[in-house]
Amino acid sequence: MKSPIAAGAILLVILNGLLLFPSTIGHTGPIAAVALLVALLVLVFSLIGKKASAPAPLIQVATPAPAPAPIQPPAPAANPAETEIVAFFGLLQEKGRLVDFLMEDITPYEDAEVGAAARVIHQGARQVLEEYFRITPISEAAEGTEVTVPAGYSTDQYRLVGKLTGEPPFTGTLLHKGWKTEFVKLPRIVKTDGLPSIAPAEVELK
Repeated sequence: MKSPIAAGAILLVILNGLLLFPSTIGHTGPIAAVALLVALLVLVFSLIGKKASAPAPLIQVATPAPAPAPIQPPAPAANPAETEIVAFFGLLQEKGRLVDFLMEDITPYEDAEVGAAARVIHQGARQVLEEYFRITPISEAAEGTEVTVPAGYSTDQYRLVGKLTGEPPFTGTLLHKGWKTEFVKLPRIVKTDGLPSIAPAEVELK
């Protein structure tokens, strides 16, 4: 838009210059009219040029919201199986003081003292086993007698020792009758923030 405005300005200069010559005095009216028309055109073109050159409105670019900070998951709770194992030790401690016995250094004690403590532990631990497990022998034969291990035996229930040759069934001497449990009814701990205590510390108040 600058070229029409410049041309109009030059034309206005020429028209105004003509008015200075005495020979154009008789044409003052037409020259003034043309100058007025050119001035109006220059004004219009200048306004149009301003609109065209006006900076385009800035596009508001939405600033992306910051990504939410990841929520740290809570510390995983103790494995339920581990929790129940600790709870089982708690039962053995409560009924027979088994953990006290195992954690104690028994070397300073006489055999008779250890035997007396073992009797208490035996009674309490057996009570726990009878209450929460149904334990039965794998082999009904008496230890030291000859038994036959059938073909297709479970390696979980029979461990063969000594010289192993040929194919089952095998015949040998029963060294240990083995044990199995048909059910377990330990208390189930559904949720916990950590492993429970085996036994709480006891404080006598005075």
